[in-house]
Order: sequence, then C-alpha cells, then structure tokens
Amino acid sequence: MITMTSDELRTNVEKALEEIRPFLQSDGGDISLISIDDEKIVKVKLEGACVGCSVNQMTLKSGVEMTIKKYAPQIEQVINLS
Repeated sequence: MITMTSDELRTNVEKALEEIRPFLQSDGGDISLISIDDEKIVKVKLEGACVGCSVNQMTLKSGVEMTIKKYAPQIEQVINLS
C-alpha cells in the first residue's frame, strides 16, 4: 500500500476535487474540502445548486468518492457536511 504524507494526501484530494468541480459548476454547484480525518475519511461540503439536490448523494458516492479514491486509494469514505 502506498503511504502518503498528510500534505501529499491533501494535495491529491484537492486534485480530485479540481477534476470534479467543472461538472458541479456546470449545474450551478461547487464542492469544498473541509477536512481529512485519520487520513481515510474525507469531509466535503457541496455548495450552491448541489445543496438539497436529490442527486447529490448519488453524485457524492459515484463521482466524488470514486475520483478521490483514484487519487488517494487509502481514502475509505467521503462524507458531505451540508
């Protein structure tokens, strides 16, 4: 298993969010990284049109979590704090 420093992990999660952000922004939304807990749980905040959208839980699991895990495989879970 690849281990990253906290800074590398944060950088990789931010890269993943940069990849996702244009899709969310095209629908009038956005996403922010709140924290990374125990180097395996990412907390994000969906913003704008993404708040209260019934699709956002699906978006979070399929799109956001999958993309973050591509950049940072040790991440186990992505949680939306809205």
